[in-house]
Amino acid sequence: MVVAHDYLSQRGGAERVVLEMARAYPGATVLTSMYVPERTYPEFRDLTVRSLGLERIPAIRRDLRRALPVIGALFRREVVDADLLLCSSSGFAHQLRGRGRKVVYCHNPPRWLYQWEDYAVGLGASERLAFRLMRSRLLRGDQEGARSACGYIANSANVARRIASAYGIVAPVVHPPRGLGPDGAYEVVPDVAPGFLLTVGRPRGYKRTDLLKEAVAGMPEQTLVTVGGGPSDGWPPNVVQLTDVSDAQLRWLYRSARALLACSREDFGLTPVEAFAFGVPVGATREGGYLETCVEGRTGLWLDADSMSALRASIRKLVEHDWDSAAITRHGQRWQSSSFAREFRRVVDDLSSDPLGRPNAQ
Repeated sequence: MVVAHDYLSQRGGAERVVLEMARAYPGATVLTSMYVPERTYPEFRDLTVRSLGLERIPAIRRDLRRALPVIGALFRREVVDADLLLCSSSGFAHQLRGRGRKVVYCHNPPRWLYQWEDYAVGLGASERLAFRLMRSRLLRGDQEGARSACGYIANSANVARRIASAYGIVAPVVHPPRGLGPDGAYEVVPDVAPGFLLTVGRPRGYKRTDLLKEAVAGMPEQTLVTVGGGPSDGWPPNVVQLTDVSDAQLRWLYRSARALLACSREDFGLTPVEAFAFGVPVGATREGGYLETCVEGRTGLWLDADSMSALRASIRKLVEHDWDSAAITRHGQRWQSSSFAREFRRVVDDLSSDPLGRPNAQ
């Protein structure tokens, strides 16, 4: 069998889910459009990974967005010879064809097609124009890929609604497991004192990391540690930007944080459930996948991002509250890897054995 993913050139929540999917089906081959081992999780080196070769093109290796016009077509050219094809997709992998059955684990329908305003945050005028010119062709390939699947699985109820809206498909929900837990190695991050506020996310406009940076920059009594890419210049000393953080360092950061802040427009959002595993409270905006994982007053508080003063006030309230760390840890146990593997296999079996399902080779 084959587990497919859009691209393996970053360390994000979706890539952690691909690892868990492969562990749920030992011996599976991982297929992707681009594989850059040093940029993604080292555990992929222990798997059989086959790339369609985009990493061999220097310009695309530097910026994958340059490949947007061709990634879908590259996947559609492939016909996977496997009884079962599992596609982890938020953009392209679901466009693969196969000789067996295809089930899609959808992190979100492509933002650049269905949530343009969120995706376009931070893009220049020329990039916006290019995306608009390509939209109809990209939409056609996206819809064809969805129709060729015998079933969809959503990573959240939030995404299930988007799948229904985009494709007219009713998708059962299987939450992803937390990607990182307290079991494992710890490594102290130099020059960072415990007791900070933490936020984790890649440099995307919809992550809204700059909003949190601005808020905490005006709270000199607090320190914000941000994990992920993005410029670090121009912020005061109480805003610390970290890149290339190992899992051992990330465990230490979770364990040492006073609270996690999450204001991204997330489809599910793995960082809160990771923080729960360490007994760390979460301040999150009341939207998206956070509505399915965070419990007001038990695991943290909702952040009020309507204004900068309101955001700072809700952060102060989060920090000053006396949280029950053990209760938070218990809440987070539902997102363990073993629970995901069991439920994921069950739903895949149901979908792939459906007599109404159609083989997806065209």
